[in-house]
Amino acid sequence: MIEFDDLSKRYGDFDAVRGLTLRVAPGEVYALLGANGAGKTTALRCLATLLQPTGGTARIGGFDVRSHPLEVRRRLGFLAASMGLYARLTARELLRYFARLQEVPKAEVERRVDGVVERFGIAPFADRLCGRLSTGQRQRVSVARAVVHDPPALVLDEPTLGLDVLSGEAIYDFVADAAGRGRAVLFSTHQMDEVELLADRVGIIAAGRMVEEGTPDEIVGRSGEHNLARAFLRIAREAA
Repeated sequence: MIEFDDLSKRYGDFDAVRGLTLRVAPGEVYALLGANGAGKTTALRCLATLLQPTGGTARIGGFDVRSHPLEVRRRLGFLAASMGLYARLTARELLRYFARLQEVPKAEVERRVDGVVERFGIAPFADRLCGRLSTGQRQRVSVARAVVHDPPALVLDEPTLGLDVLSGEAIYDFVADAAGRGRAVLFSTHQMDEVELLADRVGIIAAGRMVEEGTPDEIVGRSGEHNLARAFLRIAREAA
């Protein structure tokens, strides 16, 4: 469902991503890990058609990001930490807007919006202007916006950023439920407990290239460390 095929992205003489290849199957949760500047966000933005790859390509459901960007976007729910909200819309108005933008049938819009409002605990502030929401509230609305059209592929960059424990749990439950319904989920995070809780497989990138891939247990076992956090630190340092 989600594919990177030898994808590269260069800025001048700097290779932000180098020959990245990975697959995320329907019903699978894949965690992409890397230190700041490793290339995670650049790779995810290429997948979301926000950046044009320099080499290679990526696909969603068989549709290529280069030749069929609109088909990719229709099948993708994308959350980026840097994406803002429209400050003068209420949370509910914003969700309606993005549902229509993603071509949710008019008769289905309210049901979809009500569903994500309930799923992510947005009801207490659903009619408040987005510009007046707290950081955690904005993050919950951002996640809801990304998935209101119920896409078959989800790409979540730091989905629990700024959330408290209870709000984060709602995201965990959603990811597990989405995978159970056959959605392919690719997420990045710096929280190793999230990876251990959610991920079927893990990829670690450093300096723009994949340096390790496998289940969390496989990666820990090959590293010789006792947990995923220590394994990640060892792998990232050795690759650097």
